[in-house]
Amino acid sequence: MKKSLFLYLFIIAVLMNIFTYKYFTSKENSEQKSTPATSENLSITSKALSDSIVNLSDKLYDANTFSLENNDRAQNYLYESNKINDVSAFAEKVKQALLSYNDRPEGNKYTDQAKMGEQKFIINKVKLLNHRWIIANYSNGALWGEVLLKYFVEENGSISFEIMNSYLYPAALN
Repeated sequence: MKKSLFLYLFIIAVLMNIFTYKYFTSKENSEQKSTPATSENLSITSKALSDSIVNLSDKLYDANTFSLENNDRAQNYLYESNKINDVSAFAEKVKQALLSYNDRPEGNKYTDQAKMGEQKFIINKVKLLNHRWIIANYSNGALWGEVLLKYFVEENGSISFEIMNSYLYPAALN
């Protein structure tokens, strides 16, 4: 009786080992088929990523073509006229000078729009195109527009602005 019990236990242990071996080998084969990590696939993925990085870099360069930070001629003009030493600090100074007009109760006068109702027009975004021009967008919460400005750095370091052109987009029809 004891011998037959050991025989049955031995047979059960062998069967369990066989089924476990089969289960793990089939699982490993299915994982290899679903995610093949070959050097060819890795090179294709890295090539696609590098291509997308180059593409995004090109788009960023194109978008920043008209900016003071990328305009060497405008920077040279400002350096030679002793108006700036640091382009980014100068650009921030000009932006803050323009945005300071947003605090007025009638709104920013450089939007070229009068206050309509309760909401005043304020400038939201500013981009310095070169040593002389700024483009900005403005809104009063319901209407949006864009303005092209000239700016001048005075001898005392103050900054003055002049409206070249402004456009207010028509209200959306519902």
